[in-house]
Amino acid sequence: MLIRSCSNPALGFSVLVVAAMVFPALTPPAHAWESEGHRMINRLAVTTLPDDIPAFLRTPSAINEIEYLGPEPDRWRSAAEPELSAAQAPEHFIDLELADALGPLPHKRLDFEAKVFAAGQRPEKIGLQPWEADEVWERLKAAMRQYRAMHAAGEDTAPVEAAIIFYAGWLGHYVGDASQPLHVTVQYNGWTGPNPNGYTTSHQIHHLFEGPFVAANIHASDVEPLMTPAKAIPGDMFDAYVAYIRTTAKYVEKVYQLEKAGGFVGAGTAESRAFTASRLAAGASMLRDMIYSAWIDSAQPVPDPYAGK
Repeated sequence: MLIRSCSNPALGFSVLVVAAMVFPALTPPAHAWESEGHRMINRLAVTTLPDDIPAFLRTPSAINEIEYLGPEPDRWRSAAEPELSAAQAPEHFIDLELADALGPLPHKRLDFEAKVFAAGQRPEKIGLQPWEADEVWERLKAAMRQYRAMHAAGEDTAPVEAAIIFYAGWLGHYVGDASQPLHVTVQYNGWTGPNPNGYTTSHQIHHLFEGPFVAANIHASDVEPLMTPAKAIPGDMFDAYVAYIRTTAKYVEKVYQLEKAGGFVGAGTAESRAFTASRLAAGASMLRDMIYSAWIDSAQPVPDPYAGK
């Protein structure tokens, strides 16, 4: 059993949350949206891209590959690869309550880690989700810029197309994680601390919400109508992504309210089904817009590092 332990005297509470478990007799691993949800998010994102995206991203093989890659980072969370699992586990979540207690979130991962260490804490206990998502998005943008250059030169673009497909699918995992409210809070898998509303403290809610409930009840046809119109994201991508995470965080208590009302048992309720579909739609919309933004931004010239020197 791998336990994610968080504590912060400034917030006045300590948190013990189950991050992953390796024994089948216990609660299954808590991976946001699990396979079905992640695949749905990735497929809906790529199939609703604007028409001016490169044609190779619209081929059945690309769509199927991007869908397959939705759960890929969860496949790296095995006890058979302990170093890989430990290094990338914090990239699936961020406990905003703990991160915000340290001040504004810096744009660079290492600056945040330095701030965490200076406070006597550990980054892996707080999470690194927005930095990983932004870094993978920048990989995607860089590959799309290379595609433009190779295409303009008449070169074979098949290798860079493969890289773009991989980066888009990989990115989708983290964007999907960040649409799941329990991935952005210390209330990750059972309520901790003061609990006047009597929310569940069982380490079951995370899995029940995003796993069996989604697999049994939520379909792409429920989610796609709830997606926002496609657009390029203006301004700084890290800032836009943090705003997206903060919107997700507004729904943490809603998940617990729905669970308390039996919303994730069997077919749940009309409200719980609509809520879950809306969160999946938020993930698919954000992923689509980030992929499209990478394409649009890749047309911009790279700043000259020696300009003005």
